[in-house]
Amino acid sequence: MHLLISQSERCRDIMQRLTTLSSGSEEHMRNMPLSSLIEEVIAPHREFGIDIRVIEESPRAEEPLGRRNAGVVYGLGNLIENAVDYARSEVVVRVYHDRDFVRLSIEDNGEGFAPDILQRIGEPYVTRRSPHAKAGGLGLGLFIAKTLLERSGAELTFENAPGARITVIWKREYMDQKA
Repeated sequence: MHLLISQSERCRDIMQRLTTLSSGSEEHMRNMPLSSLIEEVIAPHREFGIDIRVIEESPRAEEPLGRRNAGVVYGLGNLIENAVDYARSEVVVRVYHDRDFVRLSIEDNGEGFAPDILQRIGEPYVTRRSPHAKAGGLGLGLFIAKTLLERSGAELTFENAPGARITVIWKREYMDQKA
């Protein structure tokens, strides 16, 4: 019962955060380059003793400039938070873009996803990453993050490589929209 109450409170907090993220009226934050979006998402997670490295595989001069999307900010932030939570010492975020696609890969050096979980990851109530993982919530945060990212036009894949790797791919047109 306590877990259900805490998870419903967490859902409420997520909804409040999404409202706050989308209500920003600062004009300068309305359009942002991909690199700024990535830094905004990573910044809150830098102080937890886990090294977060960003590897830009494409030139910044050609990066997408798009509308700030609260769902994308929340969704990517949740994926980074999970990676930091499960990493032993490092999270690597790889960013690639070309004329057609934008790809982000988030990799941690933890134990990876348990095989039985990997097939169902991103569904609600999928609750653990590996047999040695600490008890946590009901998997609703990842479910909401995945849903929000998919609504933005993204496709997500989850795999072990050897830690966990989540790849998020958008058609460039979805990430390169001017307000």
